[in-house]
Amino acid sequence: MIKLTAQHEKFIDAASETYPGQSEFSTSQIKKVVAETGCPFPSWFTKKDFRVGHGTYSLELAGVAVQQNVVDLPVGPTSVGTVDVLMNDISVVPQVIKEFVPFGHFSDLKNILNSGLFFPVFITGLSGNGKTMMVEQICAKLKRECYRVNVTIETDEDDLIGSNTLIDGNIVFREGPVLKAMRKGAVLLIDEIDLASNKIMCLQSILEGSGYLNKKTGEFISPADGFTVVATANTKGKGSDDGRFIGTNVLNEAFLERFSITMEQEYPSNAIEKKILVKEFDKLEVSDAVDFATNLVTWADVIRKSFFEGAIDELISTRRLVHIAQAYKMFDNKLKAIEMCVARFDAETKATFLDLYTKVDAEAELYQEESEEEADLEYQRQIDQMNQQDSEIAEAYEAGVQAGQSTTDFEDPSNDEDLF
Repeated sequence: MIKLTAQHEKFIDAASETYPGQSEFSTSQIKKVVAETGCPFPSWFTKKDFRVGHGTYSLELAGVAVQQNVVDLPVGPTSVGTVDVLMNDISVVPQVIKEFVPFGHFSDLKNILNSGLFFPVFITGLSGNGKTMMVEQICAKLKRECYRVNVTIETDEDDLIGSNTLIDGNIVFREGPVLKAMRKGAVLLIDEIDLASNKIMCLQSILEGSGYLNKKTGEFISPADGFTVVATANTKGKGSDDGRFIGTNVLNEAFLERFSITMEQEYPSNAIEKKILVKEFDKLEVSDAVDFATNLVTWADVIRKSFFEGAIDELISTRRLVHIAQAYKMFDNKLKAIEMCVARFDAETKATFLDLYTKVDAEAELYQEESEEEADLEYQRQIDQMNQQDSEIAEAYEAGVQAGQSTTDFEDPSNDEDLF
């Protein structure tokens, strides 16, 4: 804090007139104030004691209280004072996936989102069973805007609510996805919410549907009609005891209590899963793949039953079956597609899964034997070809010696001196 003189106050008044409500100024802004108002350059202000960043200085550090402008924001894309609402005119309605097959809680969640009521939903289930896609496809069918936030341990209030940022030399508040969804009456999809830290508690009041007081601008934002929150997670917010979902955290009980209901998402039935794969094969233009889809579903079902009985530690998700279908399109080899898609598991589990599939699909085992025989024949053909080439070189060498030619005109295939 400094003792203000008339010279100090002249710059402060000029700066307040040029940049109303602003307390931090960059060097270029200070020069602009001096150029436009004719006040002396404030060398007292550009000292390190008042520096808050590279080339940026704060009047508050100098002991000057700056009156902040608080404004009511329209919904349209505009910038007023120190607050900026960006890109509100961009639609975030998800794209319809025509191959999507509804199952599980699809109808229930569709009724909730179609009601327009604020009704927070927590969806939990194992990885790769379509939790997030279900929410997005419901929004797509209802033509509802959906703001998806992928949570990590680093996600904080600035990521969710918004933060001050420097744009064109001005400090403005850029709203995050939460406030955008509230203003537009959209669906806020918080994906992998059980990865969040205690910083997720900034959503407490929002999960009550009562609005949010923005501490950075002083504005109170009330949610528009239709706004609601859907969260997805692999756990129920109690952490992962078996270590399958490392990084998940125990969420605050008061936070979890604010979700109206919890939906437990299971893997689809065999009939539904087969339908999903058949549609995927059709999209990929893979013909005669119905039997392959049937065998994949049967194979995955056996593995899941073994997993839930505790016989094995890994399982095959619906997402992985789709990946196998895509790999088969590229490699045109069933076992190769499966092998590459299960290679992320340890060697023993991978071998077990492959062996199990050959028991489900006898043709795949026969095809594997034929492929191995073809590989052996190709290897032998290459060996024979190399031997033939060596024989021809040796014969040419002998013929040259008998004709009295210098042996240096030929390369003795048995001479390895040139290798050293």
